[in-house]
Amino acid sequence: MAETAGNGRTGTKGAQLRSYLLGLIEGELKPHEKLPTERDLAETFGVTRLTVRRALDQLGYEGRVYRTQGAGTFVSEPRIAKSVELTSFTQDMRARGLVPGSLDTVVEEIPAGAEIGARLALSPRDLVAHISRVRTADGEPMCIENTYVPAKLAPGLAARGITGSLYQMLTETYHLKIEKAEQSIHATVLDPPLAKLLGVPEFSPAFKVLRVAYDAKNQRIEYAESVYRADRYSYDFVIFRTSRDNTN
Repeated sequence: MAETAGNGRTGTKGAQLRSYLLGLIEGELKPHEKLPTERDLAETFGVTRLTVRRALDQLGYEGRVYRTQGAGTFVSEPRIAKSVELTSFTQDMRARGLVPGSLDTVVEEIPAGAEIGARLALSPRDLVAHISRVRTADGEPMCIENTYVPAKLAPGLAARGITGSLYQMLTETYHLKIEKAEQSIHATVLDPPLAKLLGVPEFSPAFKVLRVAYDAKNQRIEYAESVYRADRYSYDFVIFRTSRDNTN
């Protein structure tokens, strides 16, 4: 049977509490504004502080709130949902009404070395343009990119430098159009130098994304290693059952 709290809401008290908190998070409060205290929430909904703490823990797990010891619980910045479509960081941010940018950009021409050479099907001695930068959305650091492009495919790229979308530059300047990519996503944590670049606490969770991009002729155009803040990014997938799978 549904319970009714003193505020007239129906449903279990735990459900009422969650609904109320979601209303604050999604409507009334802005990112980084403080939620009511555990004590106030417990008194309002007639539940124990343990029940309140569990509700807040679940919202924290979902990335909707964060806690600061001694200060309270605050609304998180909304996460940016990244689909598995082949898009650039610039395209992703603009599609969400955010202004993409870059910090600490370094562009240099270096030997590929064994690992990068293998990724791009090059000799370790072959030259690549290496682009290292912190990508931002509305000025806030979101990810760290290290991208490698065969120098023979994009001559002079290191000397030109880059300020915007690499994919746009490759298409317009070098007539290299990326058609597909192989990508893997790994869970990781940010060591102190990376955490400092992204402006988050040390050992915060993150996604490490490795991508090899190809053109229509199956020529390897780019290898990229990107590290994304897990508190601001999520990856969304649509998956299907195969016709051969008849199990429940």
